[in-house]
Amino acid sequence: METPAVGMTEIPGRGRAMVALRPIKGGEIILRDSPILLYSALPFHSDNHLNNNNNPYCSNCFTTISQPPQTVSCSTCASQFCTLPCQSAASTTSHTPWVCQTLIRLRDYFSGNRVPLDVQIQTRFVVSAYNLAIVSQSKFQTLLSLQGSVDSANSVASQSDVVSESDASFINSVICSVCPPLPVQFGFSLELTKVLLAKDKLNAFGLMEPFSELNADRSVRAYGIYPVASFFNHDCLPNACRFDYLDAAKTLSLNNNTEMVIRMIHDVPQGREVCLSYFPVNWKYSERQKRLREDYGFVCDCDRCKVEAGWSESDGDELAMDDDEGNDEGNEEGTMDEDDDERMEGEDGDVMKGDDDFPHAYFFLNYMCDRTNCWGTLAPLPPSVGTTSGVMECNVCGGFKKLDQV
Repeated sequence: METPAVGMTEIPGRGRAMVALRPIKGGEIILRDSPILLYSALPFHSDNHLNNNNNPYCSNCFTTISQPPQTVSCSTCASQFCTLPCQSAASTTSHTPWVCQTLIRLRDYFSGNRVPLDVQIQTRFVVSAYNLAIVSQSKFQTLLSLQGSVDSANSVASQSDVVSESDASFINSVICSVCPPLPVQFGFSLELTKVLLAKDKLNAFGLMEPFSELNADRSVRAYGIYPVASFFNHDCLPNACRFDYLDAAKTLSLNNNTEMVIRMIHDVPQGREVCLSYFPVNWKYSERQKRLREDYGFVCDCDRCKVEAGWSESDGDELAMDDDEGNDEGNEEGTMDEDDDERMEGEDGDVMKGDDDFPHAYFFLNYMCDRTNCWGTLAPLPPSVGTTSGVMECNVCGGFKKLDQV
C-alpha cells in the first residue's frame, strides 16, 4: 500500500502540524477533505444568499444558482436549494426541522435588532454546531477535538479579542430565548458555546464568492470546518495551497462540490512541514501580522516575516506597486533569468532562500498569479505516473499557464 503523502504530528512551538511522510512532487494532491459543517457568511436578513451578480446560493452546498427560476425553496422557511436532491439531503443534515424553525425566528429577531455582522455569522455557526450534535454525534465529537479551547481562547482574547465573552453570552442567550428547544439533550450551556466559538475561530475556512477581474474584494459566501485540513499551519511562503470547486463541480464531474483539495506548489522532501497561507500571499507584513494576531492569536516569524520586519511601510507599498504594474501590462520581463532560477531552486525542487534582502522573490515570480485583481497561488496540475505536469493552475481565478510562461 502506498505511503500517505502527509501525516499529523506535534512540532514544539507550533503545535499540531502536517508533515511530508515521503518526498512529494509539485502538483501532487495530498488531501481531499469534506466539511463536517457549513454555514452562511451573510446576515440573517439576506437568507436568499444573493451573490454580487444577484444570483442566489444554494442553502446546502452554496453553489451559485445561475437560473433562479429553477431553484427549490423550503415550504416553511423559504431557504433556496439548487436541486431537489440537494434539498432532500439537507433535510437530514444541514437543514433539519430544528434549523428550519430556528432560521425563521432568528430572521425575525435580527431584523428588529441591530447586531454586528460578525456576531450574526457566529450565531449561524453555533446553530450549525448544535445541529451537528443532533444529526451526528461522531462529527460533533470531531469538532470538539479540533484546536481551540476556552482557556486558550481567553488567554489570547486579552491580546486580540479572539473570542469575546460578551458575544458568546449574547449568542447563547439568543439561542436559549429565541430558538425552539433542542430536540435532544447533550449539555447545551454557555461554556459549551464558548468552546465551540473557539473551535470556529481557529479552524473555519472561508469559501469565497466567484472571482471577477472587476472586483478586487471577494466576499466570503460561507464558512466550513474541514477536520483534517485544519491541521495545516500557516506560512507566508506556503509550499501547498487549497483548491475548492463550489461552482465548477458539475463542469469537472466532481461528486462533492464542497470538497477541499490540497495540492503541492512545488517539490518537498520527506520530513518537511507542509503549510498553507491563510490569506493571499501579496499581503504586506503589517497586514499579515495583524490578521494572524487578531484571528489566530500568534505572531508569525517565518523566513519572509523575519526579512520584512525590517522594512518600512513604503517598501511594502513599492513591492505592491511593482506587482500591480506587472499585472496591468501583462509583461513577463520581470521574471528571473535561468541563472537566478538555478540559484533559487534546490536539488529536491524545494524553494530556497537565495537573497537575504528578498528571499521570496522567486515565489512571487513563479507561483503568484498575475491576472488583474487575482493574487492567487499557482500550483502544477496533478502529475501523471512518473512525470510532472507542465501546466500551472491558479487556485483563485482558475486560470492556467504553462511553466515556460510563469
